Amino acid sequence: MTRTRMGRLLPFKSFGHRHHHASLSATASSSSPSSSSMDVALMEEKLASSEAIVVKWDPDASAFAKITSLFYEDRSEARRFLAHVTDLQRVMLAFVAAAGETARLSHPCLVRAQTLMQAAMRRLEKEFYQILAANRDLLDPESVSVRSSLSNVSDDEPGFDPSEFSPEEDAIAAGVSIAKVEHAAAVVMADLRAIADTMVFAGYGKECVRTYVTLRKSIVDEGLYRLGFERVAASRLHKMDWAVLELKVSSWLGASRLAVRTLFHGERVLLDHVFAGSDSVREAVFSDIARDAAVHFLAFPVAVAKSKRSPEKLFRLLDMYDTIAELWQEIELVFSFESTVAVREQALAALSKLAKAARVILPDFESAIIKKSSRSPVPGGGVHPMTRYTMNYISQLADHESALADIFSDLPLPTPGPIPAFFFDVSQATPLQLSASTTSSVETSLSVTLPSGEEGRRSAVAARLAWPILALLCKLDRKAEVYGDAALSYLFLANNLQYVVNKVRSSRLLGLLGEDWAARHAAKARQHAAGYEQMSWGLVAATVPALEVSPADAIERFRAFSAALEATCAAQASWVVADEEMREEVRETVVSMVVPAYRGFYARWREMLESDVAGVRLSPDDVRERLGELFSGSDSSGSNRTKASSRPGPCS
Repeated sequence: MTRTRMGRLLPFKSFGHRHHHASLSATASSSSPSSSSMDVALMEEKLASSEAIVVKWDPDASAFAKITSLFYEDRSEARRFLAHVTDLQRVMLAFVAAAGETARLSHPCLVRAQTLMQAAMRRLEKEFYQILAANRDLLDPESVSVRSSLSNVSDDEPGFDPSEFSPEEDAIAAGVSIAKVEHAAAVVMADLRAIADTMVFAGYGKECVRTYVTLRKSIVDEGLYRLGFERVAASRLHKMDWAVLELKVSSWLGASRLAVRTLFHGERVLLDHVFAGSDSVREAVFSDIARDAAVHFLAFPVAVAKSKRSPEKLFRLLDMYDTIAELWQEIELVFSFESTVAVREQALAALSKLAKAARVILPDFESAIIKKSSRSPVPGGGVHPMTRYTMNYISQLADHESALADIFSDLPLPTPGPIPAFFFDVSQATPLQLSASTTSSVETSLSVTLPSGEEGRRSAVAARLAWPILALLCKLDRKAEVYGDAALSYLFLANNLQYVVNKVRSSRLLGLLGEDWAARHAAKARQHAAGYEQMSWGLVAATVPALEVSPADAIERFRAFSAALEATCAAQASWVVADEEMREEVRETVVSMVVPAYRGFYARWREMLESDVAGVRLSPDDVRERLGELFSGSDSSGSNRTKASSRPGPCS
């Protein structure tokens, strides 16, 4: 026998199987002729006892052995087969270790034993492949990863009639079915482990590993494909339209948790069981099966992060960041081997690249708010599209508080120019007062000195999200100037600020900015509404005299009131108050400003008015009715209390 063939007598070294060769060599050096005779006799005895069962199941020896499965045909005989092979290997190792002369390595008994061992390995390799291939369902990663989830009971079995079972009987039947499946899976995994242990011990670990990797690697690749993940070259991905790329991101997000927690974890659990006898084998096999697939899977977020940046991409980047951060501990656990360190590094690289992209996109969004130039007034002083877009965007950002805290907590806030103090204190400045008001730096206004720990992280996120809102409100102040009517400017500011407040209160922004923030800005919105009321209806109310007047003056005052009322109502026919609650409050306030004074004046001159000399047609009830019709077109303008779209649209 050549030295190459003799290598098969010892287990494959890279798999870490341990044997005490030194002690055996020492024994060999002191062996006597009588002990050599005993070794030969022991070898011949072992060959005689093993040869029958090994030859019987040698796939090259008979058609029966070629088409029949040993483990399926006779499990008791399969156990005897493994025991004979293991014993034969031990005897062969002892025989070689006891060899005192080189000639003994080519002893006929050893050559015969090696030939028999090769036949046994052909059988076991075939059995290993057949068991893996025939039991894909039982070895499915999901089944292995979460064995308790095997609760599917087939309704297609012959004679199955759901009406024949009560809920209790259904539960019992399901339990029996689950137990059968679990038992079958346990048997299959035990058989695989027994074969793997035997082949590795016999020095045929390479053949065992090759078979396992070939079959299970295809399971991993197929599993990722079935989850919707498709490998796309980064160069091709960067050329995709965002609509197409977003669909791929959605697929990746949908697949990510199942890929890590079910597919890769299930493979690791199965592998740890089958190759439990050798740490080095487990590491090598798992690396071959899962490493490249996992690296490619986690490279996708990196490629997306490096694609062309735009504000609408930020949410998907944060979604991927949240997902990887959530799965990080499981990634560390599943890919804990040194040979799979590339997977862990790829996950960390994905987090880093996603964070880097987010740190560019959010400031770009903030800058776009400041630079947005549009001199076209919103009809009726309603909610500006920029307000809707900005608040929808920021409220959705608040859903990613954890990711934002990780990404931005250690970064300074932007350094803007002076900020109007009335943004922080409703008692300062008139509604249309802009940068001429007392100013305050954003470092002071947004409280840059933040608490430490988790509360500090939340405060950092709050300050980061408050800044674009601040920029928005300052921008709205300037947009209010385009209205030629001061009352309409007030109404525009009231509508937009109330929208901001409502958006904060209806989203997670409230938990970050606080109710005090919302109440303060709601009060400011009401101040703007009061400015509108006074500028528009204070003038109408002023036409009603507070003191006694002559009949002629009374008639003129009635005519002046009617003219002012009609002119104001006509001018404001298209004006809106978007928020329903504010709309009712403004109507009630206007009625209380105008109707009581007019009713008293009307009552004093009722007899003259009834004579029709004055030509006055408006009764107090008529006036109330006219005022109740104010902002009747507001509903069509869209209230900010309606549900926002899932993603912000482009700012117009």
